[in-house]
Amino acid sequence: MVRKTQRLLLLVVCCSITGVILGGTVGWAESSLCLEDSKVTSECLTQDPIQKTIQGMSTGLLAGAGAAFGAVWQLRHED
Repeated sequence: MVRKTQRLLLLVVCCSITGVILGGTVGWAESSLCLEDSKVTSECLTQDPIQKTIQGMSTGLLAGAGAAFGAVWQLRHED
């Protein structure tokens, strides 16, 4: 039982870290692309790129953890 719990924890941590990295990268890229657009909006100029990156990282964390729990739930119901 301890081994299964450790595997679940490892899966959640790995998926969450991957989500944080991907979410942060997407958040940073969105703020960079916003400034390079041909029509720059006032929203683009007032948003903080660091805040946008942190927002993407938190979304990625939740998505990664949710994906891990969803995969485990599906595997347990297949048995």
